[in-house]
Amino acid sequence: MKIRIACIKRFLTRDDGVTAIEYGLIAALIGMVVIGGVTALGTNLETKFNSIASTIGTAG
Repeated sequence: MKIRIACIKRFLTRDDGVTAIEYGLIAALIGMVVIGGVTALGTNLETKFNSIASTIGTAG
């Protein structure tokens, strides 16, 4: 019986799973920031390229 209690205590005090979850949350947050940045950059680039295309179109 004493061995079982020691095993249960050891299981409850381990924090390996918590560390993996934390890393997963950090990776998800970084992914969201990267996606947001790329989306904003893409929108700005699209506007700039449309402006350049319009300028070239009226010049030619």
